Amino acid sequence: MKQIAAAKFKEQCLSLLDGVDPDGIVITKHGKPVAKLIPFASDSASLIGSLAGKIKIKGQILSTGLDWDAER
Repeated sequence: MKQIAAAKFKEQCLSLLDGVDPDGIVITKHGKPVAKLIPFASDSASLIGSLAGKIKIKGQILSTGLDWDAER
């Protein structure tokens, strides 16, 4: 995995964004990692509806299960 100092990242930010690989780039300050730049995965759209038919809801999902009175 590639590492780059924050100051150098600041100078080369746009070109690094164009060439970031799936492993990402670790950004360091004084030799210590502070952030990781990874490419945005566009395959997250396939997650929508992926649990259909696999989950069963029991009871009222919009309730805490507790009875309460707001005027007490």
